[in-house]
Amino acid sequence: MQTILLLTISNIFMTFAWYGHLKFKESPLWLAILASWLIAFVEYCFQVPANRYGHSQFSAAQLKTIQEIITLAVFCGFSVLYLKEPLRWNVLAGFAMIVGAAFLIFKDVPAR
Repeated sequence: MQTILLLTISNIFMTFAWYGHLKFKESPLWLAILASWLIAFVEYCFQVPANRYGHSQFSAAQLKTIQEIITLAVFCGFSVLYLKEPLRWNVLAGFAMIVGAAFLIFKDVPAR
């Protein structure tokens, strides 16, 4: 559970670093890059421990899969709540297919 929590916090920061500046298009690009870089630093402070601790339970491929599913969930909330962009059916269907792929990665694979 610790790994999931750390990855979730990490992904919240990552999403703001990658997409938060889209609401501030009037700001200079260099400022958006600097702000994103500073936010990404905080993201790494959660991501690195999540992977370090999580690797005792999960393979690297499983950790990456968990991270991607959390990223999609966080992005959905971010898109709707922060960017005020609706999630269309095709986006949700595509995300569902990715979740289906994650199921295959964890199918019949023993934990570390």
